[in-house]
Amino acid sequence: MALTKKGARLITVDDIVYRWRVRGKPTYAQGLCERPLTLAIEQADCKGGVLLVSMPQDHPSNWIGGPPVPVLPSTVAAVVRKALTEGWRPSQPSAVFHMDAPDVSPKPRTP
Repeated sequence: MALTKKGARLITVDDIVYRWRVRGKPTYAQGLCERPLTLAIEQADCKGGVLLVSMPQDHPSNWIGGPPVPVLPSTVAAVVRKALTEGWRPSQPSAVFHMDAPDVSPKPRTP
């Protein structure tokens, strides 16, 4: 399985380039805030394993009006590092690696 390049962003983590993306439209369950946002990550220069990460936030385009929390590049970098320590091998062809992300999202600012 490979990521669609359209809509994907590149990030360099520890001198390795990765491609990541969030699904543009929420799934039905994500639209109802029943399932969390899912982030897909792969190494950009090879056809290896894909990482699917369940993020601790709702999809920003949900239909219920849950607060949108952006996925920041710093969050993606932290998730990649955590996945590598848990055994994800992005340069080796393998099944999809599933992981729950830690709560590394930014906290809302209070005035």
